[in-house]
Amino acid sequence: MKMIFNYNNIFFSFFYDDTSGCIHRSREYAMNYVYSGEMLLDNGKEQIHVGKGECVFIPRDHHITMYKRTAGGERYCGIFLMFTRSFLKEMYTKFKQYKTPEHTPKLASGVIKLPQTAELASLFASMVPYFDPNVKPQDDLMQLKLQEGLLALLHIDKRFAPMLFDFNEPWKIDILDFMNQNYMYEFSMEELAHYTGRSLATFKRDFKKVSDLTPEKWLIRKRLEVAYDLMKQGGRKIADVYTEVGFKNQSHFSTAFKKLYGIPPTSIST
Repeated sequence: MKMIFNYNNIFFSFFYDDTSGCIHRSREYAMNYVYSGEMLLDNGKEQIHVGKGECVFIPRDHHITMYKRTAGGERYCGIFLMFTRSFLKEMYTKFKQYKTPEHTPKLASGVIKLPQTAELASLFASMVPYFDPNVKPQDDLMQLKLQEGLLALLHIDKRFAPMLFDFNEPWKIDILDFMNQNYMYEFSMEELAHYTGRSLATFKRDFKKVSDLTPEKWLIRKRLEVAYDLMKQGGRKIADVYTEVGFKNQSHFSTAFKKLYGIPPTSIST
């Protein structure tokens, strides 16, 4: 069981059990503070443990698996501050003193565990009362909390500035390369456009240049092809592969498989 409240891009999360792993696609920069329990971040290359009272900076990334669970007899509760592009543009104009020379180095990309500074301690202590769902904060106060969180980052390391205040349009990346690497994840059309560096209209136009299928049908075809190879080469069972390749239920997988190959997946896996 979980509950999440969103107050002007500040999210208060409660997880009541230890099964609440979720795929977190951070389209924007963010900070996540663990008030109680613990969190494990896995980006596929490393795992970062975040304990009670700790805070991490999360970059824009198309998938980070976040495991939130009880620890020390306490359920997971956390506060997630999301810094949108429009918010950062507004703050860049406001905080002129944080403008940095063009060639100032940026921080390495990836999750960063933040030091426990007085500024962060003060920020999150002031937000604890809003864990009570009956105490709803005002939007203008939440806007100030976002500003306070941003300033706390800039005080921790000046290299956050060139990272957060980089408003250049993202480079386009190859659509099919991206989809071949990430076919098993659930993306909306908007997310696919965002993560390949395009507007939605440009993404649709560019995709037509590389495939006769729609993006949704392409993903289903790709998942079925991978599933077929896995079952054919390794003799794996249906239950072992349909979730691995991105299908949510076996019935949908079996129906789509038979439609493409003319035979049920059971004839391959047996």
